[in-house]
Amino acid sequence: MINNLRVCILIPVYNHGATLRTVVTQALAIHPYVLVVDDGSSDGGGATLADLPIILKRHPENRGKGVAIMTGAAEAVRLGYTHMITLDADGQHDPRDVAMFLPIIDAAPMAIIVGARDFNIPNVPRSSRFGRRFSNFWLRVQTGQILDDVQSGFRAYPLNVLLALDLGETRYSFEVEVLVRAAWAGFPLCEVPISVYYPPRHARISHFDAFWDNVRISRLNTKLTIRAMMPLPQQKLCLNRTGSVSAIHPLRSLHLLLAERETPINLARSVAFGVLVGALPLPGLSCIIILLASGYLALNKYAALAANQLCIPPFVQAACVMTGFYFQHGRWLTEFSVQTLGYQAGQRLFDWILGSLVVAPVLALAIGLLVYLLALPIRYSLKGNP
Repeated sequence: MINNLRVCILIPVYNHGATLRTVVTQALAIHPYVLVVDDGSSDGGGATLADLPIILKRHPENRGKGVAIMTGAAEAVRLGYTHMITLDADGQHDPRDVAMFLPIIDAAPMAIIVGARDFNIPNVPRSSRFGRRFSNFWLRVQTGQILDDVQSGFRAYPLNVLLALDLGETRYSFEVEVLVRAAWAGFPLCEVPISVYYPPRHARISHFDAFWDNVRISRLNTKLTIRAMMPLPQQKLCLNRTGSVSAIHPLRSLHLLLAERETPINLARSVAFGVLVGALPLPGLSCIIILLASGYLALNKYAALAANQLCIPPFVQAACVMTGFYFQHGRWLTEFSVQTLGYQAGQRLFDWILGSLVVAPVLALAIGLLVYLLALPIRYSLKGNP
C-alpha cells in the first residue's frame, strides 16, 4: 500500500495554444496541482499560462508525447507526488472527470486507470473508432486483459510503477506500450467512464500522423505479440517495504504464479485448450495457435503447451481416424495396409477431420476435468501454507 497519496494533473502539449489556457484553467478549478510539459511547441501557447499557478516544463524541440509524459513523471516525483493524471491539451477531455479517478486511485493505488471515452456522440472520427477496436484487440492478445479504450490519453499513473517499467516508445505508441508492460509486470489495469468532445472536422487539431504513428503502433504490436507468444515468463515487479518498485526473484515469481494467481479452473481450461488444439487436424500450427490464443483467452500458455504434447502422433490421430471411419461406415477400421493408408490417404484424412470433431472436445473435457480435480486440493494446500 502507498501511504500519503498525492495526485497531480499532467497536461502534455504540442502546438495547442488555442485550447491550452482553457484546459489548464478548467483543470485548476477542480484540482490545485497542475503540471504542464510543453513538448517543443512553436505557437507560443506556453506564454498564455504565465499568470497561472502551475509548474511548466519545456522541451527545446518536439520529442513526442511519450517523452513529455515521462518528463512530467520525473518532475512530479521530484515534487513529492505519488500519482499523476494525464489529460490532453486539445479540449477533448473534460477536466471535471478527474474526480472520477480519485476514488479508484485510493482503492487501487498500484493500478493504471484508463478513462474509457463515450463514443456515443457526434463527430467521432472513423479512424478513432477503428484504432480503438484495433488496440483493444491486441492488448487482449498480448496480456489477456480486456479494456474498452486502450488509446485514451486520459489516465492515472502510479509514478513509481510508471518509472520502473522498461519503456522504449516515445510518441503516441507509448500509451499502448505502457499498458502492456504494466500488465506483464503484474500491475492491474482499470477503467473509468469519461466524457469526450470532438469538434467538427474543420475545427479539429490533431498531431497524430495517420501514416507514421500507425506504422509505429503496428511495429510495436508486432514486437509485443512476438514477445507474448514466447514461452518465457515475464519479469514481475512489486512494491517493496520502502515504497519502491523492484523485481521479484524468479523463483518467488514462479511461486506467485502457481500459488496466488493461477486457479484450478483456469489451469483446467488451459490444459483442455491445449489438448483440443493438439487433437485437431492442424499439423505444424497447434503451438502457434496456442501461443496466439492464450493471451486473448487469458489462459496459462505453459500449461496449454505442455498439454498439447499429449497429442503427439500417432495415438490421438489414430483414434480420430478410427472414430471418423466408424461414423461413416458403422464399423471400425481393421485393415491397415498400403491400400487403406496409402492409396486411400485422402479418405483417411477426411476420417481424421470428421473424427477429431468428436475426439478433440471429449478428450479435452476429460483431461481438463482431471486436471481440475487434481489441482483443487493442491491449490487449497498452497493457500493454507504460503
